[in-house]
Amino acid sequence: MKTKEIAINLKNELLNQFEQHFDVFASANSDFVKDRRRKAAKIFKEIGFPSRNLESWRKTDLTKVLSKDYALNLSSKLEKNNIHDFFSCEINQFDTDLYTQVNGWCVEKQESPKVYENGCIVGSIKAAMHQYPELFEKHYGKYVTNEKNGLIALNSAIFSDGYFIYIPDGVDQDRTLQMVNIINSKKHEFVNARNLVILGKNARLKLVHCDDSIEFKNSLINSVTEVFIDSGAKLDYYKLQNKDEEAVILTNTFFHQEADSSLMSNTLILNGGLVRNDINVLLNGRGANADVVGLYLVDGKQFVDNHIYIDHAVSNCTSNTTFKGIADDEARSVFNGHVLVRQDAQQTLAFQNNHNIQLTNTSKIDTHPFLEIYADDVKCSHGATVGQLDKEALFYIMQRGICERNAKMLLMLAFVGEIVNKISLPTVQEYSHDLVTRRLKGELSACDQCSIECADPDKPLVFEIDMSKV
Repeated sequence: MKTKEIAINLKNELLNQFEQHFDVFASANSDFVKDRRRKAAKIFKEIGFPSRNLESWRKTDLTKVLSKDYALNLSSKLEKNNIHDFFSCEINQFDTDLYTQVNGWCVEKQESPKVYENGCIVGSIKAAMHQYPELFEKHYGKYVTNEKNGLIALNSAIFSDGYFIYIPDGVDQDRTLQMVNIINSKKHEFVNARNLVILGKNARLKLVHCDDSIEFKNSLINSVTEVFIDSGAKLDYYKLQNKDEEAVILTNTFFHQEADSSLMSNTLILNGGLVRNDINVLLNGRGANADVVGLYLVDGKQFVDNHIYIDHAVSNCTSNTTFKGIADDEARSVFNGHVLVRQDAQQTLAFQNNHNIQLTNTSKIDTHPFLEIYADDVKCSHGATVGQLDKEALFYIMQRGICERNAKMLLMLAFVGEIVNKISLPTVQEYSHDLVTRRLKGELSACDQCSIECADPDKPLVFEIDMSKV
C-alpha cells in the first residue's frame, strides 16, 4: 500500500472514532472545549498527517508508524491504581512530588487537582477544565503557533488527558514537580496527551517530565504542551525520554515568555524507536531569556529529530540553543534550529550550536542551523559540527595507562557533560549523569532490566550495544 493511502486510512479511522465516540471525548467538557475539538477535527480532516512533502518533515518518515494497528484508550480505568507499583527502581526517585499518567490518563487517585497551601494547582487537565474553567479557557490553545500541523489538530480533537499546572503570582513552588507518562498495555496504544502550564508574575517552578514504558508494544505518543511564563517568572523544565525500541514519541511544546522571564529547557533523549521533538519559544517581552539545550544518544536503527524554533518578537531579549548528540550503529539524528529576529527586535543576543559525534560510518547525522534576521542592531551566531572522537585526545589519555575502551568512554562523557551539568537540581543531575553513563556503556535500554513489580533483582543484564565500539 502506498504511503499516502496508509496515512489516509488511519486518518479516516480516527475521524470515524471521533464521531462515534464524541460523547466520550467531550465528556465533562465545556462548550468552549467541545467547539475547539470540532474545529480541530475539521482541520485534521483537511490536512491529515504530516508527510515528507512538507519541508519541515522531509527527514522524518512516518510511513511505518502510521501502518500499525493502534488502539485509542477511551477509558481511564487501570488494573492498578497505586502509582508506587509502577516506579520502584531508584533511577526515577528524584525527591519530587510525583504525578503519574498511564496510557494517557492521570491515575485515579490523582484525577482531582491538588491545591497546595501556596495556591498552586496541579493535576489532571480533564478535571481542571471543569473545576477551573476561567483559568483554563484564558490560556488553553492561546500559545499554539502552528494550528495547521496535522498532529496538533489531531491532539486538540481527541486528547484524553494530561497535566495542568498553575503557579500564582509571586509564588515560589519549592517542591519540584515530576510528571511521568507511562505506557503499560498489551495493545498498541495511540496516546494523545495535552498539557498546560501557567506561571504567574514572578512565579518560580522546577518541572521534570519523564516518558517511560513498561510493556514494550508498538506505541505512539502525540503530545502537545503549552507553557505561559508571565513577567519576571522563571521555569526550569527538564524532559527525560527513555522509551523502548517500538515506541514513537511526537511532541510539540510551546513556550510563551513575557518581560524579564527566564526559561531553562533541557531535553535528554536516551532511548526510543522514533522520537521527534518540536520546541517553539516566543520571546514576547523585553528582557526575556531562554536557554534551550538537549542531548540525544542513538544506536541500532533509532531515529531522533529535534526542531527548535526561537522567535525574538521584541527587543532586548536573549536566547542560547545548544544540542549535542552521539550516533552509533545505523542510527540517524536530525537537528533543525531556526532563530527568527523580527524587525523591531533590536539589541537581540541569540546563539545556536549543534555538535555531534558519529561513531560509525553507517550512522547518519543531519544538522541544519538557521538564522533569519530582520533587525540590524543584534549579536547572533550559529555553528554545527559532525565528527568522530578526537584521535589525539584518545592517544593522550591512553598514554596515562587507560585502556582504549575507557579512554573512549571518558571522551564521550566529557562531550555530553556540558548538557547534563546544566541541570540545576542536584538529585536530577546526579541520576541523569548515571543514566547517561549507563546508556553509553550499554547497560541501560529503556528500563528493560526491570518489570512493573521490580520483582527479580537478580535478573541478568542484557548488553545490546556492541562494546567494541565504545
